[in-house]
Amino acid sequence: MVWDAAITALGVLSDPTRLMFVVLGTFLGLIIGVIPGIGGLVGLALLLPFTFSMDPYTALAFLVGVQSVTTTSDTIPAVLFGVPGTVGSAATILDGHPMARRGEASRAYGAAFTASVCGGLFGAFVLALSIPILRPFILAVGTPELLSICLLGLTLVVSLSRGAMAKGMVAAAVGLLLSTVGDEPQTGQLRWSFDLAYLWDGLPLVPLALGLFAVPEIIDLGASRGSIAGDKVKDERWQQLQGVRDVFKNWWLVIRCSSIGTLLGAIPGVGASVIDWVAYGYAARSVKDASKTFGKGDVRGVIASESSNNAKEGGALVPTVAFGVPGSASMALLLGAFLIHGIAPGPNMLDEHLDVTFTLIWTVAIANILGAGACFLFAGQFARVATVRAGILVPLVFGIMLVGAFQGARDYGDLVVLVLSGALGWIMKTRGWPRPPLVLAFVLGGLVENYLFISHLRYGLEWMLRPVPMIMIAIIAFMLVRPLVSYVRGGRRPDTKILHSEEVSAQPLNPTEIMMWAGTAALFVYVLVSSAEWEPAARLMPRALAVVGLIAIAGYFVWCWFSGGFAAKSKERVPWAGAMGQGLWLVGLVFAVGVIGMLPAMGLFVMAYMRFEGKSRWSNIMLIVTPYWLAAFFLFHELLHLPWPQSLLGDWFPALRANLGGLV
Repeated sequence: MVWDAAITALGVLSDPTRLMFVVLGTFLGLIIGVIPGIGGLVGLALLLPFTFSMDPYTALAFLVGVQSVTTTSDTIPAVLFGVPGTVGSAATILDGHPMARRGEASRAYGAAFTASVCGGLFGAFVLALSIPILRPFILAVGTPELLSICLLGLTLVVSLSRGAMAKGMVAAAVGLLLSTVGDEPQTGQLRWSFDLAYLWDGLPLVPLALGLFAVPEIIDLGASRGSIAGDKVKDERWQQLQGVRDVFKNWWLVIRCSSIGTLLGAIPGVGASVIDWVAYGYAARSVKDASKTFGKGDVRGVIASESSNNAKEGGALVPTVAFGVPGSASMALLLGAFLIHGIAPGPNMLDEHLDVTFTLIWTVAIANILGAGACFLFAGQFARVATVRAGILVPLVFGIMLVGAFQGARDYGDLVVLVLSGALGWIMKTRGWPRPPLVLAFVLGGLVENYLFISHLRYGLEWMLRPVPMIMIAIIAFMLVRPLVSYVRGGRRPDTKILHSEEVSAQPLNPTEIMMWAGTAALFVYVLVSSAEWEPAARLMPRALAVVGLIAIAGYFVWCWFSGGFAAKSKERVPWAGAMGQGLWLVGLVFAVGVIGMLPAMGLFVMAYMRFEGKSRWSNIMLIVTPYWLAAFFLFHELLHLPWPQSLLGDWFPALRANLGGLV
């Protein structure tokens, strides 16, 4: 019966029309993954209405094709610019971008795309075999188990900041606090909204993540006036093949990380933002000599992240198909597509609708092969972007980044958040503070608070005594205490620089460092004071985080006192002037958006930057700007129908706004 259904589904999918829609969905998914801030969730939401007139097989194949490959192409901006195309590629930055700066972007792409297709095929294979097997395990997962998994994922990232563990803990606490801004769902308490309607729903993830990761990299690139890889680019073809060889050489790592991605993807509520970090953290602790090379351009870090985030798609389909419980936000939209087309997920999907289930499985496999093949085909061209000088590349990336950031809450405030978080990200990067714990904590904050509230309400403190949470808490405690024990027993400082080689380090307590620590301590004190009169449910997590943050700060200063950190002086020179100049360009672009509209501001900004910063000729500028602006107009305005922020020019001349279709 199973094999008959599989063969029947393959025959249905091999229909030329359906196969064409799979290819089209794969192509659109690749484009969506490349554009920072759009992501698979937004892509599915935009494309879902176009499937209403399709038959169920074609519609689901099209949507699954879109979703399956966004985590393949999101590697491209992650490697080149240190910009996560989606949250699922954030861990790829840690080793992929250093490889690009070393001139090995093609090798990173070869490894990433091969690991992606292996992970995707593994997820599809497990999906085909495991739905009946995993059912009792999935049904046994409750909020205490989900809470402990989220805390483990967060601890993995914090523990990777060896030598900067206190900084990682404080950054994670700040990220969790930022996630509490806005309306508290249990009590309706507005927390730190400062009477701004924009903050009632909380800070949006997309502009915050782009600001923390992308803006600092692009600012430094612009200040350097060079290119990403300088003159260190090596032969692209050979590098791609070397990346493929790296994957097959580390085949056991691929299987282990793909298993992690598939298993965690099958657990509803975990999400893509955790899975690649868990896999990366596992690899950083299990791979030989990882402490010396991870975060500095180790291809095994790219393999671990990419194999897990593609495998999760097959895993996330398990609860969606078998039980009607979406494994992620994207799967929730896919579940909506099921219902729209008259298919009710549940046990029937393993019986009378088994052919539909195998259609999804075949689509995941085909889309991953097509997506990886397309990325391989153009990987050399993408890698050459690393040689383009900053005067041309920076304004183009800034423009696309602005479009992605605006998809957060589709409010002008998104652009303000981008600038402010970009400044914070640059300071954290230059002063040795780890950024990944902050952004991951922000992503998990809502889930952690919700799971904590439900677990405490239902079980009290006994939720920690359930088998899975108890094991997870023991692992978390071991991971946090082990570096301190090693330091005390060995009489030496713990290893450093596991995340970004330039980003995480146990820096001495110079005046700038002291100001940053004092600022975070003041923030935690403010949280304790300002939340004193809130309802218990609203103040539970913020006050707990503030206490943990203050304890981490006190512990760090005690450690510095005994290790002599107070007396040390830093010789590092921070390029404040160049960074300020690039930051003013970004601020000017955001200001221009508010005056004349986003697309017009993008065109003028690119021309001005290339002329005055890049010293380019007007003829060359127009050859670049014209197709760039037309492509942005066609893709974002005509094809995706993205909304644009209203400008003063449009307010002054409403007829102009109406005639231009809302561009100003």
